[in-house]
Amino acid sequence: MVEILKARPSLIDSIQAALIVTDIHSKILFINRYTEHLFGYKREEIEGQHLRVLFLEEDLIYFFPNILYLTLYQNGFEGEALLKQRDGKKIFVQISTASFKEEKEVFLTFSFQEIQRLKKLERERLEIERWANLGRVVEEIAHQIRNPISSIGGYVKRLLKTPPSVSIRHSYLERIFQEVQRLDKIIQQVEEYALISSPVFRREKIEEVVETALQSFSIEAGKKKIAFRLETRGLEENGYFFIDKGMVVKTLCHIFRNALESMTKIPIKGKRTDVKVILSESEGKMLISISDKGEGIAKKDHGRIFEPFFSTRTGQMGLGLTFVKKVMEDHRGDVRVESRIKRGTTVTLIFPKDRRRKVRRELIAPEAIRDSSK
Repeated sequence: MVEILKARPSLIDSIQAALIVTDIHSKILFINRYTEHLFGYKREEIEGQHLRVLFLEEDLIYFFPNILYLTLYQNGFEGEALLKQRDGKKIFVQISTASFKEEKEVFLTFSFQEIQRLKKLERERLEIERWANLGRVVEEIAHQIRNPISSIGGYVKRLLKTPPSVSIRHSYLERIFQEVQRLDKIIQQVEEYALISSPVFRREKIEEVVETALQSFSIEAGKKKIAFRLETRGLEENGYFFIDKGMVVKTLCHIFRNALESMTKIPIKGKRTDVKVILSESEGKMLISISDKGEGIAKKDHGRIFEPFFSTRTGQMGLGLTFVKKVMEDHRGDVRVESRIKRGTTVTLIFPKDRRRKVRRELIAPEAIRDSSK
């Protein structure tokens, strides 16, 4: 098979990704032309060496053996890695691996694409989508801003047309002030969503992050006879994870605000009502679940709750959950919403506990070290 590739390399060389074929022990048998470009090796320099020559020293303990194991015995490996070029410089790549059998002999294939190139292609795709959606976004923002401006204009005209009584003038000025506040809130929400920055990850304690967000709502919730109940029994050890604290606090504030507003729609009948905030860990994930007993979300609206500018409440911009979704994607996490009309809503944020995947931290099987050491 390798002889066929070497005899007719034109098709393989046209692929804009580095392709390496090895034997079962990761000895390099064939590379295409793009591999030379990406890693700086000539064919005659790298063919015959072991694939480990491309990996950093610290990744030879767990990461490299795990990749070989997954390629040989599972469905291959898909993920990112920091590798090294011939001159020692580091390069960030996307790796895809697979194995196949040819005439009773097993071969491994490794495909590498430079992350910066993939990011450039992704940016170009997102830019096209951005311009495609720009008209709808601008139209919706204009609609949201037009309403308070029209109201302000109407009251100003009334004030200028005929001198009203003191009480009426005060009423008009009060309504103008309310519309100005509404306009300011709209602009703040649009700016918050439009200016989401890339997260800066630091090791944080989950309980402290949640308590920081809760402090903003304690007084308001107390006045409405609503209490936030924090439960931490599901946490293991110290409950640390890697996040951008500022962004996660803002995310929690959006959810807490939604819970408070939803609860006020339902008569409390003099009883103190709880919003449960449950912290837990499961299979390398950190979970924050916020459950209220508010008005809930209609089943027909479940598929739209993360859409920009979608809201079931009059006067709301509908960017809160859109912001939440974007922040969770940037943290490589997930957000799940379960809701029933008049029964309440549970929003669960799911974060990776450690930004390093298990495949980098420990051997996934005893055989992994055996296969990489041959």
